[in-house]
Amino acid sequence: MAKEYTKPLPHPAPESEPFWAAARAHKLKIQKCTSCGNHWFPPSEHCPECLSADHDWIEASGRGRVFSFVTYQRLYNKGWEGEVPYVVALIELEEGPRLLSNLTGIAPEDVVCDMAVKVVFDDVTDEVTLPKFTPA
Repeated sequence: MAKEYTKPLPHPAPESEPFWAAARAHKLKIQKCTSCGNHWFPPSEHCPECLSADHDWIEASGRGRVFSFVTYQRLYNKGWEGEVPYVVALIELEEGPRLLSNLTGIAPEDVVCDMAVKVVFDDVTDEVTLPKFTPA
């Protein structure tokens, strides 16, 4: 039997369900406005640029850069016991939107702003896959 996942899990809102369904398929999808061409995240019913409700879900490249980050040195949730220190980063995707995620595959002290990263997927439960990032 697999080890129980003890970290907090997302509770998708209806407008974000396509994002989480894509993640389960190991795809990173974001919204793109069919009126003005803007890409955005987090998901919403209207384009934050022109307020149009016309949009598509497109597969993002999965590539981006670390815009900012924080290294957690303290344990704030028992789920991360044994994993401190760990990095939470604000990733700016090639398409423009920014999203928060964990950085993996790199020592926390080696993380720098503007470093190139790519998406990886962590199947944490049968129902939830988390997009994370690793150095490109």
